[in-house]
Amino acid sequence: MKLLVKPPRIKVLEAVGAIGDGRIRVVSETEAIVKSSTGERDYRVVLVESGEGAFRAYSNDNGTLYRGYIGYPIISFMIVKGILPVDNEVVRAFTGIPWKELNEKYQKYAVVESIVLSRAERMGVPRSIVDEYVTLVFKKLSVIRVYFDEELSRR
Repeated sequence: MKLLVKPPRIKVLEAVGAIGDGRIRVVSETEAIVKSSTGERDYRVVLVESGEGAFRAYSNDNGTLYRGYIGYPIISFMIVKGILPVDNEVVRAFTGIPWKELNEKYQKYAVVESIVLSRAERMGVPRSIVDEYVTLVFKKLSVIRVYFDEELSRR
């Protein structure tokens, strides 16, 4: 098992976007299917609490598998399960965003984050509210440990 690191900030926004878009289907207490923003991929998420603020997790998204961070499908399932906080105003502001299209077009998370934050502000959600929410999620992630567990893929 390998400890997953904190993700880029934008992954928290992608996670709440997936929630707002209704792209998360909870299969059981420990499993969910998260659809990609284009609807062409399904990410399988398995999350098992292993005590003392630690979780074993599996997800077949690129960030988790190949970059070693907690991918947005895991984050979104953790929010749905109440492990991570939710802010419904922030969820609303990041609903309906074509994440894959933006990420492929600009190829820099900072540029995409700036675009989606500007959109949120136009929808009446100030950048400060979004920043506070992301900071809160990161604070919670800093006190729990999430380990990638390949074995969970076989469950």
